[in-house]
Amino acid sequence: MRATNSIFVSPGGVFIAERGGTPGLRVNERIRAREVRVVDEAGNQLGVMTYFDAMKAARDAGIDLVEISPNAVPPVCKLVDYGKFLYEQNKKAHEAKKHQKSSHIKEVKFRPSTAEHDYQVRKNQIIRFLGDGYKVKAMIFHRGREMAHQDVGRKKMDRLLKEIMDHAQVEFGPRMEANILLALLAPKKGTGASPAATASKPAAAGEQV
Repeated sequence: MRATNSIFVSPGGVFIAERGGTPGLRVNERIRAREVRVVDEAGNQLGVMTYFDAMKAARDAGIDLVEISPNAVPPVCKLVDYGKFLYEQNKKAHEAKKHQKSSHIKEVKFRPSTAEHDYQVRKNQIIRFLGDGYKVKAMIFHRGREMAHQDVGRKKMDRLLKEIMDHAQVEFGPRMEANILLALLAPKKGTGASPAATASKPAAAGEQV
């Protein structure tokens, strides 16, 4: 269903639109409570008011009355420009999502003997993960006799870090843990996934490669 707007005029002649479209969020004339607890834009408590007094305060200020805590008794409403309110809410959600990504670590696995094509696929996978805002643990697994030639894995790791230096910053490593040479990579600020990484990403992308 398409949201509609209602227009009413304050005593001062200011036009205020009732903006709809956000599920579960009541604004202006959509608010049903007879009494509401009102806070201003700075979060200051203005006390409990009748709905009509709260709407008059919003009209006089040329802003909106937004129900932010519908389950409280009485419901809490905020005097705020609805467009600004939505912008701030979306900004907070974006920051929370960004933080969630930064705390989630992807893993990409290599072997000292990883073939060139597979190496490029994995490297581009790392670049894509970094471009999406994730941290990445690059790991080179050594088995059997490969442990006696750790310099081969070390050279591969050094090459990898050099080739992705425009996309990553090394948080720690490279270092050996048991039979694994690993480095923890974080996105470098101001960079995104490269076209090469996007074009080369595997059909089924997972947390581990």
